Amino acid sequence: MKAARIHAYGGPEVLRVEDAPEPVPGPKQVLVEVHATSVNPIDTKIRGGYLRAGLRYKLPRILGLDVSGVVRAVGAKVTGFRPGDAVWSSPGPKLEGTYAELVCVPEAELALKPTNLTHQEAAALPLVALTAWQALFDRGRLKAGDRVLVQAGSGGVGTVAIQLAKHAGAWVATTCSARNAELVTGLGADRVVDYTQEDYTQVLSDLDVVLDALGPAEMLRGRKIVKKGGHLVGITPDVPGHVQRSGPVLGLAATGLTITRHRLGGRWCAGIHASFVTRRPDGAQLAQLTEICEAGALRPVIDRVLPLDDIVEAHRYSETGRARGKIVIAVR
Repeated sequence: MKAARIHAYGGPEVLRVEDAPEPVPGPKQVLVEVHATSVNPIDTKIRGGYLRAGLRYKLPRILGLDVSGVVRAVGAKVTGFRPGDAVWSSPGPKLEGTYAELVCVPEAELALKPTNLTHQEAAALPLVALTAWQALFDRGRLKAGDRVLVQAGSGGVGTVAIQLAKHAGAWVATTCSARNAELVTGLGADRVVDYTQEDYTQVLSDLDVVLDALGPAEMLRGRKIVKKGGHLVGITPDVPGHVQRSGPVLGLAATGLTITRHRLGGRWCAGIHASFVTRRPDGAQLAQLTEICEAGALRPVIDRVLPLDDIVEAHRYSETGRARGKIVIAVR
C-alpha cells in the first residue's frame, strides 16, 4: 500500500510517500480502507522527535491520528462492525498511523461515521473533537448556563469547542484575529476578543471554564478570569519548547513538572481546578459526536484539502499556525 512514513526525525522533508506493508488486523482490531485523514499539530511534534522519549517508535513509521474510511475486514473477536461500514476514528499512538491507504484500528476506538458528512469532512474532526469534548466536559464539567472562553477559536480544536459549548447551552467567548471574527461568530461565539486590539484578561471575568490552546504562559494569565471553583484546562504544555531547551528525556520531565505546577498552583493560589488534557481515543465518545453531527450541531471547518502526495506541504503549512480549522489529506 501507499503510505507517508518517516525514516528519521526532523523537518517536514523527512516525510516520504512510499510503499509500505499492508497491516493485518488482530482479534479485536478493524482493518479500515482510508479515504481521508488530517494533519494535527501533534503530528508535526512526533515527526520532529519532540515526543520520542515517551513514544519509542521503531522507524520507519507511518504518522497520522485521524481517519475516515470504510471497513475492509474485522478481527475474529470484533462484534460491532462489519465490512462495508463507513467509520471514523482518532486511533491511539501505539499502532501505525493513518497517513496510509489501510490502517488497523482497535474496535474500542472506532465509531460509525456521521451520515451527513463526506469522508473528507469527517476526517477533519475526530482528534480535535475528542480533545474539545474531554477538555470541556470530562475536565471542565461544562453545563448549560456556564460562561466559557475558548482560546484560539479559529484553530482546529477551537472551531469544534465553540460549537460543542454552544450545543451544551453555554455562553461562549473566544479569541482570534479580526480576519477570523466572522468565522467564529458563525460557529456560535457570543463574544469575540480580537487579541491584536484587546487583552482578554481585561474584558472577560468570572468564567466557569477556560479552554487554553496557547500554552503554559497563557494558562497563568487565564487564572485571572476564572471564578473560584472554576476550571482552567490546557491542551498545549509546550513539549517542543521544553525539548529544545533540555533535550528529549529532560524535556519530557520538564513538561511533567509544568503540568504538575499548574495543577497545584491553580488550586492553592487561585482556588481553581487547573489541568491539561491529552486526547484519549474513545469510540463511545465518537459515537456521541456522530449523533451531534447528524443533528446539525457540529460541522468541520476545513482550511484546505491536499492529496497524500503533498503531505510535506501540508506539514509545512500546519507549522505556520495560519490554518483556519483543519488541513485534510485525501487518500482515495
